[in-house]
Amino acid sequence: MSPRHFETHIVEWEGRRIEVRYEPDWLNRRQDDPDVQYQVAHLNIQTIAPERAALPITETGYRSHFIHPSIIEEAGGPVAYVLAWIKREAYAPHWLKIQTQFEQPSLFDII
Repeated sequence: MSPRHFETHIVEWEGRRIEVRYEPDWLNRRQDDPDVQYQVAHLNIQTIAPERAALPITETGYRSHFIHPSIIEEAGGPVAYVLAWIKREAYAPHWLKIQTQFEQPSLFDII
């Protein structure tokens, strides 16, 4: 069995620092394996500042995501993939509702 390979990247989005950890060969298969359809990559996405702050792709600030590595490559790498995913989901109704709650305090929070 070959050693595992991880890439770790730190990115910024809307004032949040995000750690993107990427393992292109999560199943630890040989690169010359003819069953390329069974290749699995793993993304580990976590907000590190503010710690565990919500993102459009996770309300808890943590997301584990399995995907075919070719999709990551086509997107331009793990950072490009994650940022595009976050930006796309930033327009989703669930995220807009969360953002509204943060921006508009409740009357009961003020008293």
